[in-house]
Amino acid sequence: MKNFYLLIFIWIFFPLHAISEETFLSLKKDKVNVRYGPSFESPIKYVYKKINLPIKQIDKKENWRRIIDAKNNSGWIHWSQLKKINSIIPLEDKILFNKPSKFSKPLAKIKKGRVLILQKCDGVWCKIKTENFKGWIKTDNIWGIIN
Repeated sequence: MKNFYLLIFIWIFFPLHAISEETFLSLKKDKVNVRYGPSFESPIKYVYKKINLPIKQIDKKENWRRIIDAKNNSGWIHWSQLKKINSIIPLEDKILFNKPSKFSKPLAKIKKGRVLILQKCDGVWCKIKTENFKGWIKTDNIWGIIN
């Protein structure tokens, strides 16, 4: 019976999402090596060549982060090549609005797969910027934020 109460206590005060390793990050550089394992001796699996690309951390070991990207590629990256999430990728074409409302003035069509710099989110809407525009998009079907 004590074990049952202990499990209830842990479940209430330490929900699974609180102890999960999963979090979104962004690439700090425009060239980042992804390795097969968590060490510099491990062979390079592939190289990202896109600064600010959002990735999801799914595990960590010392100074290494196991990641997965929007296309389901995975591997290990040294933590020094990562930063707090500052970008997102729409998984479908989106309309960029002037204000966080679908009744606001549409500014541009954002193509799926484009890396967008994240300024802030308020739950249903995110304020983003591109090279040419600033505005708001809805947060559904977005890679890089946890809804």
